[in-house]
Amino acid sequence: MTIIAVVLAVAAALLHVYIFVLEAFRWNEPSTRKTFGVTEADAPVLAPMAYNQGFYNLFLAIITLVGVLMIDAEHTTGTALALAGTGSMLAAAVVLVTHDRSMVRAAATQGTIPLLAVVFLLLQL
Repeated sequence: MTIIAVVLAVAAALLHVYIFVLEAFRWNEPSTRKTFGVTEADAPVLAPMAYNQGFYNLFLAIITLVGVLMIDAEHTTGTALALAGTGSMLAAAVVLVTHDRSMVRAAATQGTIPLLAVVFLLLQL
């Protein structure tokens, strides 16, 4: 179970690093605007918010990766950190879809891997 939990947690972290790159560095690119449903006119206005949000995603990824790296040496602490990161990713996806039902696809993209990671992290306790 631990190997599956670790693989899923790392995958969730890598996805959130990718989201960080999109929000913090590629926000004004046409492909990124399309991904987030942002018009060319709105992108510059939303850029500071996206930059900040990108760092939230990066921090969740870092917490998760630190937890994964600690699982062998400090199993309980590592699992707790990995759960804090992936659980927060999952919670953000739930907030996204409960705020705007049209964001189901985005929430599923953002939250499915963290959901699976949370399940397997809990199973390996």
